[in-house]
This record gives sequence, C-alpha cells and structure tokens, in this order.
Amino acid sequence: MTDDLFSTPEARAAQLREEIQHHNDLYYQKAAPEISDREFDALLAELVELEERYPDLRTPDSPTQRPGGAPQQGFTTVTHALPMLSIQNTYNAEELREWDARNRKSLGLGAGDTIEYVVELKIDGVAVNLRYEDGRFVLGATRGDGRQGDDITRNLRTIADIPGRIDVPGAARVLEVRGEVYFQRADFEALNEKRAAAGDEPFANPRNTAAGTLKLLDPSTVAARPLRMFAYAVGESDYPLPATHFEFLDALDALGFAVNKERRLCASIDEVIACTDEWEEKRRALPYDTDGLVVKVNRRDWQAELGATAKAPRALVAYKFSAEQGQSRLSAVEWNVGRTGVVTPVAIMEPVRLAGTTVRRATLHNMDELEYLGVRVGDSVLVEKGGDIIPKVVRVVESLRTGEETEIAVPAECPSCGSVLERKPLDPDEIERRHREIARREEKDDLDERTRFRLTRTLEPHLVCANAACPAQVIERIRHFAARNAMDIDGLAEKTIEKLTDAGLVTTIADLYALRKDALLELEGFKEKSAQNLIDGIEASKTRSLARFLFGLGIRHVGETGARDIARAFGTLDAVLAADAAALTNVDGVGDVVAASIVEFLAHPENRALIARLRELGVEPPPDESAAEREAHRDETFDGRIFVLTGELDAMTRTEAKAEIEKRGGKVTGSVSKKTGVVVAGENAGSKLAKARELGVETWDEAQFLAALERRLA
Repeated sequence: MTDDLFSTPEARAAQLREEIQHHNDLYYQKAAPEISDREFDALLAELVELEERYPDLRTPDSPTQRPGGAPQQGFTTVTHALPMLSIQNTYNAEELREWDARNRKSLGLGAGDTIEYVVELKIDGVAVNLRYEDGRFVLGATRGDGRQGDDITRNLRTIADIPGRIDVPGAARVLEVRGEVYFQRADFEALNEKRAAAGDEPFANPRNTAAGTLKLLDPSTVAARPLRMFAYAVGESDYPLPATHFEFLDALDALGFAVNKERRLCASIDEVIACTDEWEEKRRALPYDTDGLVVKVNRRDWQAELGATAKAPRALVAYKFSAEQGQSRLSAVEWNVGRTGVVTPVAIMEPVRLAGTTVRRATLHNMDELEYLGVRVGDSVLVEKGGDIIPKVVRVVESLRTGEETEIAVPAECPSCGSVLERKPLDPDEIERRHREIARREEKDDLDERTRFRLTRTLEPHLVCANAACPAQVIERIRHFAARNAMDIDGLAEKTIEKLTDAGLVTTIADLYALRKDALLELEGFKEKSAQNLIDGIEASKTRSLARFLFGLGIRHVGETGARDIARAFGTLDAVLAADAAALTNVDGVGDVVAASIVEFLAHPENRALIARLRELGVEPPPDESAAEREAHRDETFDGRIFVLTGELDAMTRTEAKAEIEKRGGKVTGSVSKKTGVVVAGENAGSKLAKARELGVETWDEAQFLAALERRLA
C-alpha cells in the first residue's frame, strides 16, 4: 500500500478505499494487520473528509459506510440480526471532551448537565456474537463485516466462559450476547512452550492466535487451547433488559457469563479522563492484553436516542492507549518486493521486548519515510508497536551516535530479478495540487511536520521494479491468487509456491492448472498424499465464484468488495470482459479510476491471453446468481430508486429489508438527501424522517413498504 496523493479527489478517494479495504481484510480476516489503529484512522478520516467535501464520491460500499472486513471463507455465513458495528476511536482527553459535548448537545442537555458513563477495558481479542433461544446456546458467529459473519458455534462451545444454557425470564425467547474471545497471557506462553517442545514455530501474539484458533475446523484442537471470553453487549433480544448499561453487565454476570470486573461507573467525562490516566500504567499488570478502554453512555434510552452512523454507535467510543516504545539498534535493512513491484525497506534490529512479544523487524514504509527519519545502519532507534501490534521505527536517537553508523544502501537494482529500479518524478499538476493541500491544511492548522515533509516531495515515495516477470512479484501474484479470500487453493502455501517457481514449473497463475502430480513428486518435500492434496485443491478452485476470480487477478484498485459488486452487476465473466468504462461506472462503488484500471488491465494482450489460458485449462467461474435473481425481481417501484431505512421494523430486520430492496433493483443509503427516492420509517423514526419531510422526499410507513413488496411478488 502507498500513501501517495493523487491528481484528483476521485483518484485519491479510490486509492483510499483500496487501502482501507486492504487493511480491513488483514485485520478482520487474516488477523495480520500491517498498520496501527491510529494510522488506519488517519486513512479513514482523510476519506471521510474527501467525501464531505465532494459528496458525489460517497458510495454505498465506501469503507466510511461499512463496519469492517468480509466474512472468512470455509465456514457457513450467517447474517447478524442486528449489525455488529465498529467503535469510533479517540486518543486523548480533548477528543473525549468533544465526544461528550456532542452527546450533550444531541440529548438537549445544558452546559452544566453531565452524562453518566461506564468505562470498561478494551480486550485485545476477537469479537463474537452468541445467540440463545429459549435459554439454549444455538449459534455463535464472528463479527465478519458487521452484517454477516462465520458460524463458529462448535468452536465456541469449547470455551468454558460461554454457558450452554441460561435462565429464561417469563415469555422471553431470544437473547444475543456479544463479547471478546482472548487468551490470558500465561496461557498463551504455556501454549508456545508446548509448541517449542514439539519443535513447532511459536505463535506471534495472543490476539492473532485467538483469531486463528477460532478458524480451525477441528473443535478438538480448539478445546485443547484455553480460550476465554468476556461478555459486554447485547444484540437482538426480547429479554427484559435493565435501564442502564452498568446494570446490564451485572445481569450478564448473574446469567453465568464472564464479565470483566474492571468496570467503573463515572459520573462525568472528567471522571472518565481520570480513569484513562490511571489505566495507562495500571494495564501492564493485567493478566491479558488490552489496547484501550471503551466508554459508554450508561442510560440505555439515551444510547437509543443517540443512535448510530452507518459504521459506529454514537453512544460509545474507544480510548486507545499510547503505543508502547522501546529502544534498539538497527543492524541492517532488507528490501522486499511486493506483488505490484513496489520495493519496501524493512528494519532488522537487535531484539527488543514490546507489548509482550520480542521484536526483531520493523517497517520503514518507503523512501519518504527513510528520508524523513534520516536513519543509518548502526543507529539507536525508538521502536513503537503501533496499536500494540505493528512494530515501526519512529525516531533516531541522534544523541547516541558514535560516528561509526553508515548510510543505508538504497538498491539501484531489484533484489529479486536485478532489473533497474525506478522512482518516478511526480507530475507537475500533482506537485501543484500538493502545494494547494499544504495551504489548505495550514489554514485549518492541521499540518504536522511529517505530513508537510511528505507533501513537499517531488518524487514518488516508492522504488518500483517494472519487470512483470520478476520472481518475487510472480510469487506474490500467485500467493494473492491462491489466498483464502481469492481462489482459496488448499495446500498452496508460500514455501510451496517458492518451490514451484524455483523449479520452473510455475511462472504465471495459469501454470498452476497445468501441474501434474508426477512433476510434484520430483520436488523435495512432496509425498504422494501432499502432492495429491495440492492437485485436488487446484482442481476444486476451478469453479470458485466470479467475485473471487476477479479479486484474485489482482487488478489495481479492485478489492474484494469491488470484485463482488462487479460480479453481481454483470453476472458472467464474458460480460465483464466485454464491459467498457461507461458500463463499469454504472456499478455502485466503481468510479472512473477503478473503471479505467479494469479497462487498462483487460486491454493488455498478456492479461487477455492469461485469462484465455485459464479458461482453456478449465477455470470457469459460474454465473453470479444474484444478478439473475435481481433481474427476475426487478420492479419499477424500486428499480433505480434510492431508499433510506429509519426506525424499527416489526416484520423484518433492516438487513433483511435492505436485501429485499436491492433484490428489486433499489439502492439503500444511510443518509437523506435530495437524491433520496423513499424513506421507509418504522417505529421511533427520528431525524431522518424529519429531514425527508423537510426536503419533500416520499415517505412510507412499514405497512406501505410491505404492501409494495407484496405487489411485486403477487
């Protein structure tokens, strides 16, 4: 990923959407984030600002309108009855006070009025949703993309903190409890000791290991690992819930759930801020990892009144602890080549202990970062574990220089293939745009030293290898194509890819489908079973969905969401191949930049030949059924119209209502504007209904909405 600035707002928005989706996928699907929460929030904030300045850039599938990553493949997908939204982050007392002021204003409170808040520890684990029906635990799911997750019920049943049955009060039938699955630090260390004794590689950190454990297909393996869970929230429920969140936590405790004891009721935001100061140091004595605090409005009726954005509830925020830093010495710099040819520097350091793990490598991002830091081999450096996860070099301790440090040798040739590396100058129009950006940020007093440095550069921040046949790029392209969220080729790990490319058996993704078992058996490490498993995995991938195939091709700017939207819109691979830029931009979420990237990719003879060879070898994505289904249900009452859902519906959830609208050709957005066609207002509809009436937008109550659905089905 790159933090380039592009020549137009649309291009920058497209790049930001791609970067954010990439980091969402790493965090929510692979449990392997590359950047800290603060860096992620900065990307998201820039996209929010662009969309506010240019509203036409805001698309329904924008990361600003979505809570998180896509569901993990390999498990049954389930739809959450109520979305599992993200939590807005704050980093200091000033941001907490601003949030409190917004709450008081929204609730109509006076300047002297205060709000009672509950402060809880933010456990560094994996969010899950537990569904109980008639007191029995029937379904457990991951958060996924917030709307849909993976059914991991069998794995969650192995966790002792999750009761199999709970008491059912009166006529109540359904209760969904949400919480965080995690490892206690001592349990995690004991698990690694067992792995070391068995000669296995140790796991990297507790959070990633918890996420990976919940994805295992064998519950007996999960049961052997001492996972824990803290419960802290409610989803769908017809239970009689207490009037306050603090009382609700006590009620969960009484039902038999494990609820974190380190929770506090604060009478004002001042008490909350005092609590954050206390926990900055106190957290280090905890037996489990935390990365912050969660602050919630205590009164549940006020929570409902404050509502939510498309992405996060307004009644709660996360306060993120400051990143832990340590000092080390830079002993070397390695240069890694990515799938698109970008060459990035990685710091190799003397081991330093940070946030419970030993760090030996840290990111240096790109050439701009190297130049900004002024780092040399042999330097003492401060290393920060951003968000307590990602190590990065943040500063050189120049006072400790001895004079023996040496300049970092920037390669002139690709470390993989030897091709001359390029660092292109920026277009003059781009340089001018950066100057305007500097002026705009200075006017807003929003220009830090690092951003100013980046905006004054006249060269692209990355070194690039332009050789498409570069072995490192080939490996990365194949790895991307075979990944679980793309073609999901079982048995094709990175080391296996390296063996295949080193042996000359695979030079493009199409070569995978020409592999023969006898050729594999000639390679070191392959036995009859492993060779057959790989052949079977490749064969099974031939009919993966069109969305997975398009994503796996690695077209620039086309992430998982974009690939899925394109597949749904066109239905077949042939239709996609025949599409021009105009047809592509008609797809929600596909702007000019993404469309141009797809057209450019498909216009390249080598790429067309690659797709043709894949098809000759039997790779044929089946038609996307959702496109045919929507065409069958298309209804002029809904077709092409923009809908907004507000309030509570009795007959169905909002997710189900959205699906019915989209099935009939309509679109659903989260805000009311002059472009809105219909606002569907359920019980307790609020400001969106008022705004619709103010703008003269057509409004339906639930009965009218249901009647419109039934007319088409009749």
